[in-house]
Amino acid sequence: SEAELALDTFEKKWNRKYPLAIKSWKTNWHYLTRYFEYSASIRKIMYTTNIIEGFNRQIRKITKTKGAFTSEMALLKLLYLAQEDITKKWINPQNTWKQTKQEFIIKFGGRFIDKSNNISY
Repeated sequence: SEAELALDTFEKKWNRKYPLAIKSWKTNWHYLTRYFEYSASIRKIMYTTNIIEGFNRQIRKITKTKGAFTSEMALLKLLYLAQEDITKKWINPQNTWKQTKQEFIIKFGGRFIDKSNNISY
């Protein structure tokens, strides 16, 4: 495949400097290439981490001002309320969400839950 050819080319150039990384990629190639089973719109969601980084930054902002929590449940409640507040602001869905949602339903069946419509597939 094209990906395997690219890995071979990469290996020829970088194997001396990064032998462990290349060995790991080759050993786990069947896991790494699962990424290419998805459409471009799903792959974009997978490699776009800005939303995750922003979410984590907002959680850290909330928790860093707290010295200690009286219990684990107190922390969980704070995190739950924080994520509810943070996700309220998420109003711009992926512009290909309808197509992406259909792909998730086909690929994952009963494990996909559409929270916007409270529907399990």
